[in-house]
Amino acid sequence: MFSSVINQAEGLTLQSSLICILSSIALGLLAAVAYRINNRHASKNMLVSLMVLPVLVQAVIMLVNGSVGAGIAVMGAFNLVRFRSTPGNSRDICYIFYAMGLGLATGMGYIGFAVLLAFAAGIILVVVSFIPGLSQNSAAKLLRISIPENLDYNGCFDDIFNEYCGKANLIQAKSAGMGTMFDLRYEIIEKDAKREKEMIDKLRCRNGNLPISCGIMPANPEEL
Repeated sequence: MFSSVINQAEGLTLQSSLICILSSIALGLLAAVAYRINNRHASKNMLVSLMVLPVLVQAVIMLVNGSVGAGIAVMGAFNLVRFRSTPGNSRDICYIFYAMGLGLATGMGYIGFAVLLAFAAGIILVVVSFIPGLSQNSAAKLLRISIPENLDYNGCFDDIFNEYCGKANLIQAKSAGMGTMFDLRYEIIEKDAKREKEMIDKLRCRNGNLPISCGIMPANPEEL
């Protein structure tokens, strides 16, 4: 079951190549589905990358075919890709390594092991995302409020938050507008989403009608 479909004596054949390629495509699709379940706001680019990455890694491994010099050159190319890409959060990078691991397994012909890895790691990644305390709260929103520099933001909006929010934590405060304003960012969970406009109207009266925005809480900013 865990033996390689690539016969070392014969080398690559059309049949073994097709088996590896089709397996990589199927397992890449499985990785994309697992990521989509884990992240409701998954970008199309990330999903496409997870689907294609196993096939690309598998092709590279087949081309290297045991050559140490070629292997070192390939590792150098992968390092260049890391520095040419924008930083991602740790969970996204974990999925990228997941897809690469599938490509490595299929590239060496171990289809059975690749399938086992795909389901074992995929189930773990999906299940962990639903464990309370480890998953991101989908009800949380990011509230951004601009205030003038002469307004003390400590406790300034507490009465409004107590009325409309079950939770409101200040996660960032930074100066803006050449020091004439502060940009405040809160993580909030609303008691009733239908009263969001009413809450924003009261906040506008408090902050002098400066810009306010409320939207989806972005993914955790931890980076590797």
